[in-house]
Amino acid sequence: MIGPSAQPVSFRRRQLLQTGLIAGLSWLTGCARSNDSPLLRAPKKSLPALWQKQLKAPWRIAELEAINSSDPPWLSSTDLLTIGDGWLSRLDPGSFQAIDAAPLQAQLGPASERFLSELPSDWKGKIFPVGVSPWVMLFRGEPALKGQAANSWDVLLQPELKGNVLLPSSPRLVMSLAEHMQGPDALRSLKQAAISFDDRHALNWLLQGDAQVAVLPLQRCMAALLRDQRLHAVLPAQGAPLNWTVMLRPRSSKEPLPQDWVKKAWEEPLLSRMLSAGWVPPLARSQLSTAMSRVPKRLRSLVLPSEEIWQRCWNLAPLDPSEQEALKAKWQALPP
Repeated sequence: MIGPSAQPVSFRRRQLLQTGLIAGLSWLTGCARSNDSPLLRAPKKSLPALWQKQLKAPWRIAELEAINSSDPPWLSSTDLLTIGDGWLSRLDPGSFQAIDAAPLQAQLGPASERFLSELPSDWKGKIFPVGVSPWVMLFRGEPALKGQAANSWDVLLQPELKGNVLLPSSPRLVMSLAEHMQGPDALRSLKQAAISFDDRHALNWLLQGDAQVAVLPLQRCMAALLRDQRLHAVLPAQGAPLNWTVMLRPRSSKEPLPQDWVKKAWEEPLLSRMLSAGWVPPLARSQLSTAMSRVPKRLRSLVLPSEEIWQRCWNLAPLDPSEQEALKAKWQALPP
């Protein structure tokens, strides 16, 4: 008679295989997308906190650290992705599906329509803009070159600012600024003017007195402008590159865009509060101008520039891999 401790090897093996199968299925179930808890991924502070809090359960928000591949593994568990448009070049358009939010898309203003029209064909219909901010020059103290700064970006090439300019970490954005400058060999001169290429920590550098001017999206420095009278932001009359915040639906998602949540940012009382934080929804100018009461008068021309200046602002459409390689080679060919 065979006792419990002397079970045949084949029987014990079947038990182990069954246990492993059950454990494996449990792991897969735990990793599968939960229909009751859709997930929005977004970089830290990419969405205004007061709007983010309005996103109700069952939606959850997870912080996005970086995008290190064109098809990152976390994308399959993401229902909605919110990023700056500068990150689009790192992603594969084939990993996303149509936004499918016609009622909201019909309300987009001319600037948003122009941005969408300039996208490569592979991205058409897959990107929904939710906010826009011009890049500005942020000075510590009253800028001695204020008159020149008000006209064009060429002020960054002035000898007085050499070695005292904080530029964005994006070579493409720096190259775009240089392309809109009149000075000879502008890109080389602009690189030489920089003390650092670091828009993430630029505000701290500026406040500590390590530089005289930083190039930042208005949205990112609005809070500092409101609390620190030493800071002065300038949007040149020639226009500026625009920093768009966009939403995308990964191909694996079955969740529609939460349109009611988006609409809250386009209506009072949230709209005026968003504008006062430097966040400009993608609406027509007429809708925005009636909600500017919370924005200090000295900053209103930055949050909502004149139509003439707004028309001169420009977008930076996503690049394909070959364009990225060409840009990288051009950047690296110049000395630091």
